[in-house]
Amino acid sequence: MQERSPHPPDPPRGTATGRLTSQLSDLGILDPPALERLERLGIRTLGDLAWHLPMRYETELAEESVHDAIDATASLDPQAQRTMIRSIRGEIDKVRRTTGRHSRIEANLTDGSSTIKLTWFHMPWMATRLHPGAVGVARGKAQVRKGKVEMVNPRWEHASQETPSSAPEVGRLKPIYPAGEEVASAHIEWLVRQSLPAITGSVVDSLPDSLRARRALPALGDALRMVHAPATLDEARLGRERLAFDELLRLQIAMAIRRWEVRHATKAIALPFSSEVRAKIAARLPFELSAQQMSACAEIDEDLQRTIPMNRLLQGDVGSGKTAVAVYAMLRAVALGHQAALLAPTEILAEQHNAVIESMLAGSRVRTALVHGSMRTADRDMVRMGIEAGAFDLVVGTHALLGGDIRFKSLAVAVIDEQHRFGVEQRAVLRGKSGAEGSMPHLLVMTATPIPRTLALTFFGDLDVSSLRGLLPGRSPPVTRVMPPGRAGEVYDWVRSRLQSGEQAFIVVPAVEDAGHGLKDVASHADRLARGKLAGLRIGQLHGQMRGADADRVLQAFRRKELDALVATVVIEVGVDIPDASIMVIEHAERFGLAQLHQLRGRVGRGGRRGYCVLIGEPTSDVARQRLDALATCTDGFQLAEMDLRLRGPGEFFGARQSGLAPLLVADLDRDLPLIEETRLEAERMFAADPLLRGSDIARLREDVLDLYGESLGIGDIG
Repeated sequence: MQERSPHPPDPPRGTATGRLTSQLSDLGILDPPALERLERLGIRTLGDLAWHLPMRYETELAEESVHDAIDATASLDPQAQRTMIRSIRGEIDKVRRTTGRHSRIEANLTDGSSTIKLTWFHMPWMATRLHPGAVGVARGKAQVRKGKVEMVNPRWEHASQETPSSAPEVGRLKPIYPAGEEVASAHIEWLVRQSLPAITGSVVDSLPDSLRARRALPALGDALRMVHAPATLDEARLGRERLAFDELLRLQIAMAIRRWEVRHATKAIALPFSSEVRAKIAARLPFELSAQQMSACAEIDEDLQRTIPMNRLLQGDVGSGKTAVAVYAMLRAVALGHQAALLAPTEILAEQHNAVIESMLAGSRVRTALVHGSMRTADRDMVRMGIEAGAFDLVVGTHALLGGDIRFKSLAVAVIDEQHRFGVEQRAVLRGKSGAEGSMPHLLVMTATPIPRTLALTFFGDLDVSSLRGLLPGRSPPVTRVMPPGRAGEVYDWVRSRLQSGEQAFIVVPAVEDAGHGLKDVASHADRLARGKLAGLRIGQLHGQMRGADADRVLQAFRRKELDALVATVVIEVGVDIPDASIMVIEHAERFGLAQLHQLRGRVGRGGRRGYCVLIGEPTSDVARQRLDALATCTDGFQLAEMDLRLRGPGEFFGARQSGLAPLLVADLDRDLPLIEETRLEAERMFAADPLLRGSDIARLREDVLDLYGESLGIGDIG
C-alpha cells in the first residue's frame, strides 16, 4: 500500500468516528502519563484510536542479534543489501549529534560483542529518543560502508515497559502507525490490538444497507479490522477503500447540499444583460479581451441574469488575464446601480488591485474605496459610513472588509482573489453582506493556482468553474534554469550585467531574518549583495512583517525604477506587477512548492521583455529534485498543478487545513480519483431519489454530514 504521511493526523471531527465516544481511560489498561501522551497525539477516545490508521505495513521479521546481522549482511552482494530489510535488537552504546546543512544523529548499537552504526539524517528529534543503555530494535536496510555495517534512517522501537513485548510473528503484516517522540508505533499497535474487539463491536455504520450491498462494501467494523489487522495486503486495500469511500461520500453529499441551498434556499439580485453596458465596460479595459476571457465573461453574464446566486470559480494560469474578467463582473453590478467588492489576501495585493482599477476607471463616475487593517481609525470610519450609505460603488479590501462594522447598501457582486488564502467561513461572511434582506451577492472566486481536476471535484463541488488557459497575447513564459548553490556567484555576475543594462530583478529568499537555520534572510542577503556581487546598485527589501504603507513605498520605488533589485520573501508571490522586472532569482528553491515557484516566476517578463528565472537549490530528496526539474521543463500551470498534487498531496497544495473543512484522513486524492467520481454520482443519485434527504435509511448519514460540514460550509438541515 502507498505510504501515508508520517505526521499524526488531526483527530476526526463530529460523528464520522462511528460514535465511538468512549474515553481510552475507560479501558483500564493505561496509566495517566500514557493517557496524557496519547492525548497530545490527538488520541483521546476509541473513535480517535479507530481512525488513527496505519501509514504502511511491513512484513514482520525474525529479530537478529547485532553479531548475526553483521555476518548475514557481509555475506550479501551490494544489490541484495539495498533490498533486504533487517530487524536487529541491541543496546545503544554511544550517541553523537552533528549540526549544519547535513545534520545527523549517529549511534552505536551493540550486543556486547559486536557493533553496528545507526545514522539518521535531518531527524533531530531522534536525539531525544536515544541514550546510552537504551534497549530496542532497529529495522531497516543494513549495508556495508567503508568496511563497517551501517543502517541509515532505520525505524527505532524502544523496548517500552508500557507495551508488553512478545516474540515476532514472522511473516505477519505489521501495521506502522503515525507516531510521535513520546509514543512509538509499537505502543499504538499494542493498544489497537487490545481495543479492536470493542471498536469493531460497537462502531455504528451509517451507510445504507442497500448501498453497501450494491457496491459490495464490507461493513464498517470489518473494514476497520481489515485496516488495523489485515491478513493480506489485498484485505488492507479493501478495508481502506471502504473508509475512503465513506469520507468522500460525506464530502460529496455536503457539496450537494451546498449546491441545493445556493440554488433553492437563497436568492441574489438579478443583473439583466445589456450589450450596450458590455461594450462600455470593454472600452474601459486596458486591452481587448481574448477569446477565453470573452467566454468566461459570457458564462458570468449567464449567471448574473438569474436570481440564483452565482457561485463560480475563475481559475487561470499566471498572466492569463483573470483580473480583467473580475473587473468586468464587478462593473456589471455597478452599471445597474449596485455595489461590488474585491477581497484580496494581503495589503500589497489589495493596494495593487485598487491602483489598477482606479487607472481603468479614471474619468468615470464610478466611486472606489480601499479598506485594509493599517488604515487610521478616522479614515476607516469615513469609508465605512460611505460604504453603508452607498457613496462607494466598488470596494477593494483585505480581511478588514469582513469586519462586522462593514455593511453595504446593496452588494450585488463579490470577488475573492486567491481563494485558497481564505476559508469557507470567510466566504460565508462575505456572502452575508449583501445589504438586501434575504439575499446574497453573486460570488466569483479566483485563483492563479489552477486546481487539479481531483481537487475541483472534491473541494469545489459546489462551484461552477471557468478556466483561462495560456498567456495573454504578447506575453511569453520565462526561461527557467536550475543552478546549484556552488554556482551562485556566476548567477549574480550575470544578474549584475543585466541590471547594468537597465533591467530589474526580484531576489527571493525564504526567511525574514536570520534564525540560525542556515537559510538566507532578507536583510543579511541584501547587505551581502550590496557589499559584494551587486555593489553600487540600488537594492531594496520587502517582507510580510513590514507595515502596509512601508511595503507600498518600497514597491512604488521599485516600479519607478528607483531600485535595481528587490530582495524579498514570498510576499511577492501573487499579484505584484512590475512591468520592467525581467529577472527572478530564488534562493533555497528546494524549500518551495511547485505551484509557489511557478507563481513567483510569473512576476517577471510582464512588460514585453523576456523573463528569466534562476532557481538556486540543492534538493535533498527525490520529490524536491522532481519539483525543480518540472519547473525547468514545463511552463503550463495546469500541468504543474497536477504534478504538484502527485508530488506533495492535497494538504500542502490546497491548504486544506486552512479551508475550514474536516481533513481527509484516509482518501488519497491522486490515487482515489475513481472513488471521487463514484461518490459524486452516489450523492447525485441520493438527491435525485430523495431531494431533501429525509429517508430513514440515510438519516444517520445525513447527521454525520451535517455534524462534519455544517459549520464550515454554512449548510443546514435542508428543507
